[in-house]
Amino acid sequence: MKGGRPPTQKSILFICTHNSARSQMAEGLVNRFLKGRYHAESAGTKPGRVNPYAIWVMKELGIDISLARSKSLKEFEGKEFDFVVTVCSNAAETCPFFPGREHLHQAFEDPALATGTEEEMLRVFRASRDQIRAWIEGQFK
Repeated sequence: MKGGRPPTQKSILFICTHNSARSQMAEGLVNRFLKGRYHAESAGTKPGRVNPYAIWVMKELGIDISLARSKSLKEFEGKEFDFVVTVCSNAAETCPFFPGREHLHQAFEDPALATGTEEEMLRVFRASRDQIRAWIEGQFK
């Protein structure tokens, strides 16, 4: 077994700048809805901390990422993935080459840049989560 996953299961690394929202949500969505066929990890070029709104909107789908932490790309050095996916333009521009059979880029707007009331913030994070989910389902199913 390579990297603790069954040999038939494909691996995905989602990369974003801070590994706080988009890449964390993508990781959680893959590991929940595509479990058994794919296993996802996520990392950041400048890791920060997982955004509480990302945790909240994922919990609405029954996905608990509350124990997730933002990880640096350095933690994955030397590990190969079937797919390496950048989910923000900044990461695509600043990410060093990372081994993967297929490199994909799909920029999603950063929900963490939104401002407003709690409900407005949640609306933005839900929209981001749903856009990421739709893209993942179209790309990996």
